[in-house]
Amino acid sequence: MTDSRNMTAIAIHALEDRKAEDIRVIDITDVSVIADYFIIASGKNALQVQALSDSVEEALGKAGFEPRHIEGYRSANWILMDYNDIIIHIFSEDQRIFYDLERIWRDGKVMDTDAFAD
Repeated sequence: MTDSRNMTAIAIHALEDRKAEDIRVIDITDVSVIADYFIIASGKNALQVQALSDSVEEALGKAGFEPRHIEGYRSANWILMDYNDIIIHIFSEDQRIFYDLERIWRDGKVMDTDAFAD
């Protein structure tokens, strides 16, 4: 399993553990050079959005992957976690609807999260 697929699997599991809503993975390898995968998920409130981010950072850190950059943690409306090969977007429900990344990145391939199961 490539690093980006492995990282994606770890991140999905960490998000599921904290009850993230509507987890989506978009393969953007054919449409962008910025990353291989976008992971998009939602939390019900600011505390859950932060908990989702904490869970992903902890799980990827234990696996030896460090973020290049994390932003938006304080406001917890949209936390962006850049791990070079994967970029994780954790939204509050209303911000996810507003920014609609799934529409913006519709040229990417939406993947079934089960494709990343161990």
